[in-house]
Amino acid sequence: MDAGGDRLQYSSNIAFIREVYDSEYAHQVFALELEKALDAGCSVIVIEPTQLGEDTAQWITVGNCLHKTAVFSGLASLTAGFIWPDRPLASTPLAALSFLCTSLYTASWQFDNCVKYQVEKDPRKLTRLLISSAVTASSPVVLVRKDNRKSIILHCTVSFAAAAFCAYRLYCTFK
Repeated sequence: MDAGGDRLQYSSNIAFIREVYDSEYAHQVFALELEKALDAGCSVIVIEPTQLGEDTAQWITVGNCLHKTAVFSGLASLTAGFIWPDRPLASTPLAALSFLCTSLYTASWQFDNCVKYQVEKDPRKLTRLLISSAVTASSPVVLVRKDNRKSIILHCTVSFAAAAFCAYRLYCTFK
């Protein structure tokens, strides 16, 4: 199936965004093709245009960082709350950081189709995906679709639990 000329090709649920510069608007066309592949829910997306691939990988990395920061700071807040029950202010900044990261993630990443993908860098996994023979660029970015519902539920639960725990502890301390 060919959607968009020679640039975007689907093959067994793998989308290839080809680096074909045939107009002055090629970069905008590449971005539209990525959106089409993301909307189609392809299991693997190979991005050959270097700038688009790097930007997409960076966007995913920032989202992953926010997610991990929300989980780890929330868990640290809960742990600090149990270790130092007489010091509720020790865990509050960590709960606030967790809640902030969860809020940012929810506002900016939650509804973006890119959030369902991870950048695959492992050469063995890339070889198993059988895409190396079809790639024409020297270093494409390969996105693999992952189910992220459990991780979103995890970081929201941890963040809200930490915030609620700290709010309760502060209420009890200052009432």
